[in-house]
Amino acid sequence: MMVQEKLQKPHECAVCNRKFSQRRNLRIHLRTHSGERPFECAVCNKKFTLSSSLRGHLRTHTGEKLFECTMCNKEFSRSCTLREHLRTHTGEKPFECAVCNRKFSKNSNLRKHLRTHTGEKLFKCTVCNKEFSRRYNLREHLRTHTEEKPFECTVCNKEFSRSWTLREHLKTHTGEKPFECANV
Repeated sequence: MMVQEKLQKPHECAVCNRKFSQRRNLRIHLRTHSGERPFECAVCNKKFTLSSSLRGHLRTHTGEKLFECTMCNKEFSRSCTLREHLRTHTGEKPFECAVCNRKFSKNSNLRKHLRTHTGEKLFKCTVCNKEFSRRYNLREHLRTHTEEKPFECTVCNKEFSRSWTLREHLKTHTGEKPFECANV
């Protein structure tokens, strides 16, 4: 394959217009839009778009950590996670938004951020059709339909559907009042 061919990205996603040099990478990318996750963990049933992601995930069950940070000795089960972690020491933020120049240490965070500019919402609720720009927000929203409350207060056992509402609730037990009244 010639160098010029490598630089070309002729395979374009019909959903978000992202371009790829190989058709295989476009097919894998399309899973982000379809939600297809064909690789399933036999231990916890979590699903993944890539087989390599599943292999890395399996180490969370075995406890195997092959990669160690030379700066703080923290261990990681995946080399890519170690590379991302190293940026916490160096402060490196190699991924820059072309719109507002904000920089990110992770490419995935840049991609999520870009949706704030485009308004793109890839994740749709199958119950009410509300759309979200982040998968996490869709998962959080789905709890409004299921009434699932996975976050429980360890003090009074009150349950919450969102982690941040639990964090705010915990302040009622500690007496913390982070906001000051302006009318005092």
